[in-house]
Amino acid sequence: MSVLPLIFTSGWASGINAYAVVLLFGVFGATGLTDEVPESLQRTDVLIVAAALFLCDTVADKIPYIDSVWDSVHTVIRPVSGALVGALLAGQSGSLPEIAAGAVGGSTALVSHLVKAGARMAINTSPEPFSNIFVSTAEDLGVAGIIAFAVFHPVAAAVIAGTLLVLGIVTVAFLASRIRRFLRRRAQRRAEKRLATGAPPAL
Repeated sequence: MSVLPLIFTSGWASGINAYAVVLLFGVFGATGLTDEVPESLQRTDVLIVAAALFLCDTVADKIPYIDSVWDSVHTVIRPVSGALVGALLAGQSGSLPEIAAGAVGGSTALVSHLVKAGARMAINTSPEPFSNIFVSTAEDLGVAGIIAFAVFHPVAAAVIAGTLLVLGIVTVAFLASRIRRFLRRRAQRRAEKRLATGAPPAL
């Protein structure tokens, strides 16, 4: 079960930026900093694709409203990525069944993603764009720091990731009214767009 803290941490990080997790693990493994990373994540083609998608994520995640659209698209991608990374890590270590590892990584990534998406909805109720840039940058740096820390201190990193996850859930619950306001505004904009184009109202 020694790999479980690393799987949990990678799941939390995948829910925020799945491409960064794949890229960082791949680089750490390819450079010989750790033996925990499976060879499939160290492949050159995987690293190139992960780097390209990470750059796309970095840009989209800092633009108001575009970030929420990006989050919607990744509601499936991030949990699946967390599950796959978890299963690969378990397969590499042999200390945890891959199905169980995938379930831990995927479910943790899903909760983390929902927290991130909810927080972004709340932030997007603010008219200025700087909060999006600040939060997105903090998320990127946090993911990089936690994953790097987890490679060498997996248990301590898992404790930090779990604490951040709980704090995120509490924060999103506190911002529930702002999230509802964002959803109302989005529904209103869609309705206005349908009226402008003459499309029938949604059922």
